[in-house]
Amino acid sequence: MSAGCARWLLNFSTRAIRSSSPVYRLSLARSTTCTDKPNVFTIFWSRSMLCTTAENTPETPTPKKKKPSGHSNASISSIGRKIPHRLIQVIGESGDNMGTMHRSDVLRIMDEQGLKLVLLSENQDPPVYRLMSGKQIHEEQLMLREKQKAKPAPVQVKELTFSSGIATHDLTTKLKQVESWLEKKHHVRITLRSSRNSTGNMDSNLESLVQQMEVDFGYVSKPKVIRDGQAAMCILRPPSAKELAQKSKKKQIAESSTESATIPVDTAALGQTDTRASYQSGPWPCSDHHQ
Repeated sequence: MSAGCARWLLNFSTRAIRSSSPVYRLSLARSTTCTDKPNVFTIFWSRSMLCTTAENTPETPTPKKKKPSGHSNASISSIGRKIPHRLIQVIGESGDNMGTMHRSDVLRIMDEQGLKLVLLSENQDPPVYRLMSGKQIHEEQLMLREKQKAKPAPVQVKELTFSSGIATHDLTTKLKQVESWLEKKHHVRITLRSSRNSTGNMDSNLESLVQQMEVDFGYVSKPKVIRDGQAAMCILRPPSAKELAQKSKKKQIAESSTESATIPVDTAALGQTDTRASYQSGPWPCSDHHQ
């Protein structure tokens, strides 16, 4: 119903209520006529493409995303005889490319040569498969397991914070905790906060504290001042094999030099031995004079 028709209906309805004149019947007749007229704007909007209540409009189905295949290069296993693709690219047992083949031909080769089919890549068109023997599959699985074992575990970073005025017993306890973390191959972030009675550079104080540990370690981040000089921070890590070898070599050199420097030399005994030797072998003029 248009706005003008609504105003007209409201006006005559009000007059009809106030007076029981025949105008009331006329207003009802006209109101019926007005409502029976089609609303041009309503018809246009219902037929418009922007209308959300369009009739007989089928909903467009949302395309389903293809789930990633469970097969990947991280695991090698036979798919059996159920090949989901009609045409596939086949790699032979020796690694040669046999081209695109129908799955029925692939099944025939598998039966004739006693081979198994392994999915290499499903994302290519056509998908890539390889014919392998049971021994080859077993060897590949062992190699993958060894590679997974060789991968380093994710490094955990432990955090420890203490004040520069910490008691000796508490400091020993915290350093023991750091040592246990380093032995478990963790990284340790140590923060030293300044106290009221702290003196000297915070980074030097932190370095002197961590040097008290009995285990070897390396630095991910050397001690440095943070928070406008109110604290110092460093990150420790377990030592590498190269660092351990260098430290062992330096220790051996230091021990050998210390042993050579501490060999006792009795100079008095050497002098006495030389005197006795010269006394026994030398000429004795006194005895000749006595004769």
